[in-house]
Parts: sequence; C-alpha cells; structure tokens
Amino acid sequence: MEPGNVTQISEFLLLGLSEEPELQPVLFGLFLSMYLITVLGNLLIILAVSSDSHLHMPMYFFLSNLSLVDICFTSTTIPKMLVNIQTQTKVITYAGCITQMYFFIHFAGLDDFILTVMAYDRYVAICHPLHYTVIMNPRRCGLLVLVSWIISILNSLLESIMVLDLSFCSDLKIPRFFCELKEVVQLACSDTLPNDIMMYFSTGMLAGGPLTGILYSYSKIVSSIYAIPSAHGKYKAFSTCASHLSVVSLFYGTVLGVYLGSAGTYSSQSSATASVMYTVVTPMLNPFIYSLRNKDIKRALKRFLGR
Repeated sequence: MEPGNVTQISEFLLLGLSEEPELQPVLFGLFLSMYLITVLGNLLIILAVSSDSHLHMPMYFFLSNLSLVDICFTSTTIPKMLVNIQTQTKVITYAGCITQMYFFIHFAGLDDFILTVMAYDRYVAICHPLHYTVIMNPRRCGLLVLVSWIISILNSLLESIMVLDLSFCSDLKIPRFFCELKEVVQLACSDTLPNDIMMYFSTGMLAGGPLTGILYSYSKIVSSIYAIPSAHGKYKAFSTCASHLSVVSLFYGTVLGVYLGSAGTYSSQSSATASVMYTVVTPMLNPFIYSLRNKDIKRALKRFLGR
C-alpha cells in the first residue's frame, strides 16, 4: 500500500439502518422507546432483587448482574445513534469509535459469561441440591462474576489495542449504527491478519467455550430431571431454569442467526437491520422473560412498586 493512500483518521461514518430522511423520526422514536424500556425494565429487576431479602440468593444475584450488563450494553450504542439522528449526522470520531467498540466487545462478552455462570448455578441447584448452599456460597458467586469481568476486560482491551495499530484509507463508511470490530477491521489498508486471527480465536474461546459450558450444563440438567419420578417434581425442577433457558435461546439464536445468515447471502443493509436483534431487542426482552415466568420476581416487583 502506497503511503499516499493512507490518511490520518479523525472520524468514521455510521451509515445506520436507513438513509431515507422520512424514516429518521420513526427510527428515533422507535429506538428511544426500546432504550427506555430496556433501561427501566432491567433497573426494576435490579431494584426488586436488592430490596427483597427473599431474593438474596445466587440465582437472583446473577440475574441482577445480567440486568446491569444489559443496561450498559445498550447504552454503548443506542444513545450515539439517537444523537446522530437528532443532529442529522453520521459522524463518529476515531476515539469515539474505538471507545464504543471496546465497551461493546466488553459487555457482549460479559453478557455471555454471566449467562454461562447462571447455567452453572442451575446445574448445581438441580444436579447437586444437597450441596447447593456449600458450592454456591457468596464468596464463590462473587468470584465467578469478578473473573467474568476481568476476562472480558482483558479481551476487549487486547482487541481494541490491536485496532489502534491499523492504518486506514479514505473510505471509512461502517454499514452499522455502531462501531463493530469486524466492520472496522475490514476498512483497514494495512495487514489485518493478526486482527482476523485474534477475532476468530476470541470468538472460539470466549463465545464457543461458554456455549459449550451451557450445553453441557443443560444436558446434565435434563438427565437429572428425567430421573425424577414424579411429574410435579419434573415440572418444578424445569421451571427453575425455564427463564434462563429462554434468555439463552434468544441470545444465541439471534447472534447465530445474524452471522450465519449474513455469511450465506451478505447484505450490509439486511445485516445491519438483523444486528438490532441481539444488540437492542434481546436486552429489552430479558426483564420481561424473567418477570413473567418467575413468581418470586413478580412478587418482589409488586412489593417494590407498591411502596
């Protein structure tokens, strides 16, 4: 690559979901509503869990952490999108793009880890009920969340630092409403092989690993449930992990659907629209899934709102 083709990067362009002016007010209202619902719904879960002593258990401790992560996850992308629509601009600074990309990778990975820890918690509760309080003691629960944060921070920091070493050319249009790592790397003029290797390694270890752990946990859970003699016992055991299983299915189903679908017939516009599913819709639906399918959460929410 000739040096003359490389520019000093000061900003990127986020193309968003649509360039049609008449759709911008609709998109603004839609995403503002979804963002407010996401923040309010997850905040209510956190407040309900923290205010009700009956919910001071590992299961709900992890749930409140998941809600906090979902609030942060959506806050890394939607506010910037709303500002761009309101100001009728598509610009995001280079520093802003790298920062947004860092927090997006961090909270996406953390979301993945928390879901895995929650699967482990359900595995211990159903497969080793007599030792549950010993295994899932407060110290171990805190340590699991702390390790999840540390690994996620290190991974996102490494991937973001590697992007800083890339040189970019003049075409800096990102076909998303946020700075996604893969899209940013594809805009580089310099050699991106180390970045590609790191992305595939990270995806395999930090996405494939947790998914394998979740599948293993639920294979053991299903085996244990089938071994329960009474139908009522089976239903009660399954109901304790139904909400988590629904959230896991929604999270991984949308992510795999987006990336497998875009790999088959790639379309920047359709892929950008599909990415809304796991970046916006899934965090918004999580509190509804847990509050509607969990009697303890519904009871705690009624008490809290009744105050």
